[in-house]
Amino acid sequence: MFSYRHAFHAGSHADILKHLIMIHLVEYLQEKPGALTIVDTHAGAGIYSLIDGFAAVSKEADSGIFQLIKFAEECKSSGKNIGESIQNYLEHIRAENSEEKINVYPGSPFILARLLRPQDRLKLFELHPKEIDILRHNVRQLKQAKQIDVYAEDSFARLKGLLPPPSRRGLVLIDPSYEDKQDYRYLETTLEEALQRFATGCYAIWYPILSRRESASLPDRMKKIAATHKRSWLHTELRVENAPGERRLQASGMFVFNPPWTLEKNLAEALPTLVKALGQGSGAEYLLKSFEAKP
Repeated sequence: MFSYRHAFHAGSHADILKHLIMIHLVEYLQEKPGALTIVDTHAGAGIYSLIDGFAAVSKEADSGIFQLIKFAEECKSSGKNIGESIQNYLEHIRAENSEEKINVYPGSPFILARLLRPQDRLKLFELHPKEIDILRHNVRQLKQAKQIDVYAEDSFARLKGLLPPPSRRGLVLIDPSYEDKQDYRYLETTLEEALQRFATGCYAIWYPILSRRESASLPDRMKKIAATHKRSWLHTELRVENAPGERRLQASGMFVFNPPWTLEKNLAEALPTLVKALGQGSGAEYLLKSFEAKP
């Protein structure tokens, strides 16, 4: 299904949660000098304008990245600390913009590209016939372009062939649109195959929280897969609004297999701030759970 375009949701609360976690995972894994392979299964166009095009139509950035920046500035002016992880995330967003104004939002490919060390590799997948051409064009502009491979292929089918990476150190970000209900089934099959081939890899799965059976049961299905493979996990959700009947996405979650021990503490500090900064009404809340598998 090719109706979904990442640009509609650029800079939304869902992007904030996903990218804040992604940055922490990469920086933790880079504490060791060995080469790191990063795979982004649904890359999109890579970077998005917030002042025209799809993002300007949806205006999701208004209650997302723009709202968070405003909150951060208010904290700074009043002498309050917004927290290291949120500040670090905002610095990555500002790196693609002028200091005066945020006009573009870097998607996962651009944030990940800036994080690459010389020994690291980034592999990007995108099937949308228009997005893939834009992605290729955008990647060619990056100084890290030689470290990045772009595939116009189905990442669910292709991922297992990339595992384990040569260094046996890798991060896989999986964030399909889930517009096709089959994505839930493909996700489970892909994770089963990936964990069989590369059990120690770090897998970060983003998902929308919808009034759909497949969405509601996804975390429990992820926990069952983790239990089968005796893997540790972390599960978090961020809800910015609870308005029945509202069609806009009000909440999303991340499920991480083999999370670093630092991630839970990092999120325990960041999530209350995100609820305060982005929350709309009393229904805003977060969830944070984890499980450590015994050897």
